[in-house]
Amino acid sequence: MLTKNPNPAHLAIAECEERLGQQGRKVTVITQNIDELHRRAGSKNLLEIHGSLFKTRCMMCGHEEANYKSPICAALEGRGAPDPDMHDAQIPVEQLPRCEQRGCNGLLRPAVVWFGETLDADILSFAEKALDSCDLCLVVGTSSVVYPAAMFAPQVAARGVPVAEFNMENTPATERFKFHFHGPCGTTLPPALACHESELN
Repeated sequence: MLTKNPNPAHLAIAECEERLGQQGRKVTVITQNIDELHRRAGSKNLLEIHGSLFKTRCMMCGHEEANYKSPICAALEGRGAPDPDMHDAQIPVEQLPRCEQRGCNGLLRPAVVWFGETLDADILSFAEKALDSCDLCLVVGTSSVVYPAAMFAPQVAARGVPVAEFNMENTPATERFKFHFHGPCGTTLPPALACHESELN
């Protein structure tokens, strides 16, 4: 992920957030992505509901901190290729990454939400507040099948708030939304978020 860069859609969202912020308006980016590309594009008001691949969490003390080392520890050098035929790396537990908080030494894991784990209640609460007060909702490049995020936009639409979906294909939620922009988000989103003449008055 460290070799990847934000695409035109990430950049358009960040530019829109900055521009509307200067007008006294608020843009909140709620993302399921764990790649921090929104952050790297410049988005500030960001809720990463599934966490970040570039943070670690101690499994013993719970301490979280940013970690951009690649690999995260020497024993993982050259490991982790997405090869289904690869045998278990069999790395001795004493060589796995450890917490450096005083007196802890617990095992570290990525600070992301894995299947079967619950989402951070505080982040969900912030997301719900943003969704309850929004006057427009954009759904960008998501399958709309991963819950609870998949219910966010349909709930907003049910309140009569316009929802625009940007996606390569229809999703299970498309019919609930007022607008659908078909195609790559990097192509369809930038012109939709570009400065409108009404903003210049």
